[in-house]
Amino acid sequence: MSPDSVAPGSVRSAAEVNEEIRALWLRAGGTLSAEERAEYELLVVEWAAAVRCEIIEAA
Repeated sequence: MSPDSVAPGSVRSAAEVNEEIRALWLRAGGTLSAEERAEYELLVVEWAAAVRCEIIEAA
């Protein structure tokens, strides 16, 4: 999934996604499996899109 493929308005807030990322790391005990790594990568893309949207909205 590329960061540009996320539709505007369908993104959770950066804070919400950040909380999910933190929870994933806690559940994983600091070491991600291959499946968790894939989930983490998707969450980071979603987080970056949310940050961009929040910056655009603030401008």
